[in-house]
Amino acid sequence: MRGCAKLRTWALVAIVSVLCLTNGCARAYADEGGDGAATRTAPDFNAGAETFEFQAEVSRLMDIIINSLYSNKDIFLRELISNGSDSLDKIRFLSLTDNSQLGEGDAAELDIRIKADKERKVLTIRDKGVGMTKDDLKNNLGTIAKSGTSAFLDQVAKGGDMSLIGQFGVGFYSVYLVADFVEVRSKHNDDPKQWVWQSKADGNFAISEDEGEPIERGVEINIYLKEDAQQYLETSTLENLVHRYSEFINFPIYLYSSEEVAEEVPVEDDEDEDADVSADADADEDDDDDEDADENDDEEEDDTPKTKTVYNTVWDWKRLNDNKAIWLRSSSEVEESEYSKFYQALAKDSSAPLTYSHFKAEGDVEFKAILFIPEVAPSDYYDNYYNRPSALKLYVRRVFISDEFDELLPKYLNFIKGIVDSDTLPLNVSRETLQQHTSLKTIKKKIVRKALDMIRKLAEEGADAEDDEVADDDADKKNEESKYEKFWKQFGKSIKLGIIEDASNRTRLAKLLRFKTSKSDGKLVSLEQYVERMKEGQKTIYYITGESMDALKNSPFLEKLIAKDLEVIYFTDPIDEYTMQNLTEFDDFKFSNASKEDLKFGDADDDEKARFKKTKEAFKTFTTWWKSKLPDDAVEAVKVSNRLSTTPCVVVSSKYGWSANMERIMKAQAMGDESRLQYMRGKKTLEVNPRHPMIAALKARAASDPDSAETEAMAKLMYETAMLESGFSFEKPGEYTARVFDMIKTSLGVEKDAELVDETQFHIVEEEEEKEEEEKEEKDSEGTEEAPKKDEL
Repeated sequence: MRGCAKLRTWALVAIVSVLCLTNGCARAYADEGGDGAATRTAPDFNAGAETFEFQAEVSRLMDIIINSLYSNKDIFLRELISNGSDSLDKIRFLSLTDNSQLGEGDAAELDIRIKADKERKVLTIRDKGVGMTKDDLKNNLGTIAKSGTSAFLDQVAKGGDMSLIGQFGVGFYSVYLVADFVEVRSKHNDDPKQWVWQSKADGNFAISEDEGEPIERGVEINIYLKEDAQQYLETSTLENLVHRYSEFINFPIYLYSSEEVAEEVPVEDDEDEDADVSADADADEDDDDDEDADENDDEEEDDTPKTKTVYNTVWDWKRLNDNKAIWLRSSSEVEESEYSKFYQALAKDSSAPLTYSHFKAEGDVEFKAILFIPEVAPSDYYDNYYNRPSALKLYVRRVFISDEFDELLPKYLNFIKGIVDSDTLPLNVSRETLQQHTSLKTIKKKIVRKALDMIRKLAEEGADAEDDEVADDDADKKNEESKYEKFWKQFGKSIKLGIIEDASNRTRLAKLLRFKTSKSDGKLVSLEQYVERMKEGQKTIYYITGESMDALKNSPFLEKLIAKDLEVIYFTDPIDEYTMQNLTEFDDFKFSNASKEDLKFGDADDDEKARFKKTKEAFKTFTTWWKSKLPDDAVEAVKVSNRLSTTPCVVVSSKYGWSANMERIMKAQAMGDESRLQYMRGKKTLEVNPRHPMIAALKARAASDPDSAETEAMAKLMYETAMLESGFSFEKPGEYTARVFDMIKTSLGVEKDAELVDETQFHIVEEEEEKEEEEKEEKDSEGTEEAPKKDEL
């Protein structure tokens, strides 16, 4: 069936039947004793039929098929429907030159029909394809040449391309996963007789003239199901399998099923009389007026025919594959509404997609695909990121293969839904086997490129919309989110993960990044927009990471940058730290973290450099003194800062160490490695603002009395406060709080070593206050009694 060459799709049925016999997977049922229950007996060959023996190396081949290729019994229906579809394709092709091949009436309707007979435990699949003659049945279903079997085994042994279906006829034999007896009834236009091919799974098959119900043309397969495969007689199971595997077959697929239909029928006279008697018995007869009203109502009701609702079980043919394979058409021929409808059916999503890409790839590997980006991400999308399967469905010649192919898309693009249909891939029966196919790498490369182009176009549309001038009175349109802003809110984290995971596409992904900056006024901007508005002479892209936008805007690290009118990127997502470790430059501009040492502005002239050098020399003694008063492992150095304006001092990370934000993130890891934490923290540097009055005062005190305990405490307190303001934490917070309380004591005039107050003093004071309150209340009451009453006055 799969064209002329594909008639051999039916060719290995005998092989499977023999293997099923040897493995005990197919038996003739008889009384088993014990409980005395009798089971059904498989049908026998027709009387007078000509019997033949299979000719093949059966056991070796079937062992491979059953134990390796067919990992799922459900695919038997997929294979038989695919064979029927190919047979229909052939008769349609023949009808192009000879219209009489189709016939007239019902025979001209090309379709596939499935019917389950629960009483006989038989599943029937019928197509109106080209059919087979007696010789076709014998040659293609019964005679399996030894050379052909050996060739298949040799190909498997060499690890070659196993394009099984249509080449060796393996697809048909999946039926023996669920059947112990198969009957193939066939009628071909070139043969006046109708024939039946039968196999009992005992090493033989039989062909005889079919005396059953005539079929005008095509093939009817009757599958006598095993006892453990009775679920395939349920219409719901069959319907689900067709929807899963064969939804986009070119020809209609019908299932004979039932449904409950409501119908209004007249109430019979005896039922009507019973109802009237019951109503009369329950009625109240309080007065004559009520009786007259009831009689009038009865007279009105008598004029209207009385009916009741009954539910009837109606059996009819139900079409299962209404959805069309729109990816086979040119994108110019498909309407926007068709894409939305197709997406909703595919993704089981009521909303329209955010965008889509419909394309055809040509070359060594040819395939057609439609990719969709959903409007909303699942609520738990990033909770199970690395274990979430791909949302792409792989089809081969419109036959569904699997939706669990991680080889088609990298993890960071798993939010993309769609269909990939290839004509060049082998239609293997096992997804495990197809995953090893070399063509998948080529398909993946092309799909990733198309997916990134789709996202890029979405971003460009958003940028164009921002550039368009909007009327002042159209405020709603101004505030409306662009499609790419919606995408970024839902899937922006995936782009950042892509920068981490996909080095080959890092530059493309960097152009898709969006963030807020010190000049963006709360709007999202791209790296390209940032570079376009860089100041003349600026050689660095500045950014800072932190816990929240408010914290970053008020960060002391940005004081000089903001003063110099330099734009700074704000990163508040924890994953941004990992992203920027992998993204070191963009358009030849290096990234610089504003919270790390050696921050350069690139605009200092020679005079400014000379002044700064003199300042460092003037503060050398002071910074050396301050470093000596801090713990040995606290900071690597104390330096004069060029980044501060109004803040006295800050603590910065080393150039290649973790920032304060990254350190906070790593400390929060439940499975964090303490040894790695100690190593990657790096060294810290305390930078001081030489122009700040607090620094000037501390410098003067350190110069006049360098051994003063009070001055040393002030230096430590300023360092610890700078640690907190810079986002760091310290291991001994108790020492910091003790110094803060000592400073508060001094401000309140309390001695540092003042003793605790005795509790009894509070009790005495409280008793005295209570006594005074009682005396006051007594005086107030006496004054009230002595005062003259209003009447007396």
